Amino acid sequence: MADDDKYPELDEQMVDRIQTMPDEDADQRARALRAGLTDYDLDEGDIDVLEGADWDPDALTYAPALPVLAIVGRPNVGKSAMVNRILGRREAVVEDKPGVTRDRVSYKAEWGGRRFTLVDTGGWEPDAIGIDRSVAMQAEIAVDLADAVLFVVDVNVGATATDEAVVRMLRASHKPVILVANKSDDARKDLEAASLWSLGLGEPFPASALHGRNVADLLDLCMTKLPAVSTVAKQEIGGPRRVAILGRPNVGKSSLLNKTAGEERVVVNELAGTTRDPVDEQVEIAGRVWTFVDTAGIRKRVHLQQGADFYASLRTSAALEKAEVAVVVIDVTEQISTQDLRIIDLVLESGRALVLAFNKWDLLDDDRRRYLEREIEQDLDHVSWAPRVNISARTGRHLEKLVPALELALESWDTRIPTGKFNALLAELVAEHPHPLRSGKQPRILFGTQAANRPPTFVLFTTGFLDPQYRRFITRRLREIFGFEGTPITVNMRVREKRKRP
Repeated sequence: MADDDKYPELDEQMVDRIQTMPDEDADQRARALRAGLTDYDLDEGDIDVLEGADWDPDALTYAPALPVLAIVGRPNVGKSAMVNRILGRREAVVEDKPGVTRDRVSYKAEWGGRRFTLVDTGGWEPDAIGIDRSVAMQAEIAVDLADAVLFVVDVNVGATATDEAVVRMLRASHKPVILVANKSDDARKDLEAASLWSLGLGEPFPASALHGRNVADLLDLCMTKLPAVSTVAKQEIGGPRRVAILGRPNVGKSSLLNKTAGEERVVVNELAGTTRDPVDEQVEIAGRVWTFVDTAGIRKRVHLQQGADFYASLRTSAALEKAEVAVVVIDVTEQISTQDLRIIDLVLESGRALVLAFNKWDLLDDDRRRYLEREIEQDLDHVSWAPRVNISARTGRHLEKLVPALELALESWDTRIPTGKFNALLAELVAEHPHPLRSGKQPRILFGTQAANRPPTFVLFTTGFLDPQYRRFITRRLREIFGFEGTPITVNMRVREKRKRP
C-alpha cells in the first residue's frame, strides 16, 4: 500500500475535536448536510439508507430473517431446474449430467406476496468415496439452515438407495418436508408418483420443473410450511455468542476446544483432517458461556477434494455462516501458507469478526520466531486490526487471553457510530486532505452514514467516484479514532448528480 503513505499521520488535535464535540452540535451539522441531498437525484435505495441513519442507539439491531426453503435431492433429479422455475428466471446452471451444482447457492424469491430465501444444494465429485454419506452430509448442511425442505425425486427413476439415505437424515431433522415427484409431465406420470409413498414422507406432490406443471400449487403448499420469520436464520437476541474455530487440518483446532472445555470432546489425532463433523459445545470461560463450533480443516483447493473432505469444507462454511466471530488458528511451527490466507479471506468475505490464534507457541524457537514476525508483517498486513493471541492448545498456555480478544472483536463488530460524529470525521478528513482532482474535477463527499453493523458498513453520498486509496484512508481514520479492532469495515459509495432545474 505504498500509495497510502502519502496520506498524513493521525492528528491528535483532530481526534480531540471529534471526541469532545457535543452530540447536539454534531447532529445539527449532519442534519444540514442531509437536507442538502434534496438537491440531488436519489432513488428508493438511497431513501432506505437515509432512513436507516435515524437509528436508535438503545434499540435492538437484530433484523428478523426471511424464512428459508432448501431444495435437496440426489444429482440430476431437476433441483436447479426447479430453482429456475420458482425464481421465474434462469439463475442456476442446468445440465443433463449429475453434479453440475457443487455449492449451496441462495436466492431471494417471492410467491403470493411473501418473500423467502431459496437454497439450491449442490452435487458431489462423481468418483468420490463413500458417496451416499457425502450426499447426506451436503443435504444436512442445507437442512440445518432451513425452515422447510423440498425433497426432489425423479419420478422416472423412482426411489433409490441414495434417496432413502437422505430420507433418514430428513426424519432426524424434524423439519417440514415436501416430497416432490419431479418430471411428472402429464397425468400418466402422476400414477407413477404414487410409488414414492414408500419413502415414508407422506403424499408425493407431482410436478414438472421443466414445463411448470403444478409448480404454482406446489409453492402454495410451501407457503403453508414456512414461518413468517425464519426460526433458524434470524440472529438470536441474547444467549451465548457463537465462535467458529477455523484453520488448516492439524493446526490444533480440536485441541483448542478440548483444552478450553477441560475434557476430551472431539477426536484428536496426528493424522490431518480427523474431524469430520462440526461439534458445537457450550463452554464456560472466566465466568462467561460461549458456543464454540469446531470444524473440519479446509484442505487445499476445494475443487480437487474428494468425498468426505470436500463436504467437511462445506460444513466449515456453514459453521462460519452461523458464527459471529471466527478464531483462525495458525500453526507457528510452519510457514504461513496460502491456505491460511484463504481461510482468513473467507472470514473477511463473510463479514464476521476475526481473532488470530497463533498456536503451538511453546514449540517456537528463536530462529523461527524471527521468520514468523516477518511473515506476519508481510502476509497479514491486511488484517493487522485483528486481535492476536499467542497460545498453546496442548499445554493451555495463555488461553485466558482468548476471551478478552473475542470480547473486543465482538464489541467492535456490534459498534455503531452516531451519524453526527461520522460526518464530523468526514469534514475533518476533507479539510486535512482533500480528494485529488480527477479529470479536472474533485469528487465531494455530500453526506455519510453507517448503514449497518455486524459488520460496520458505511455509505458515502458523493459527487464522483472516490479512489480506492482515499477510501482506505477513510477506513484507516475510522479505526484510529473509533477502534473497530477485530472487525472488517466496509465503505460503500453512492455517486449522485445534482438534480437539473426545470
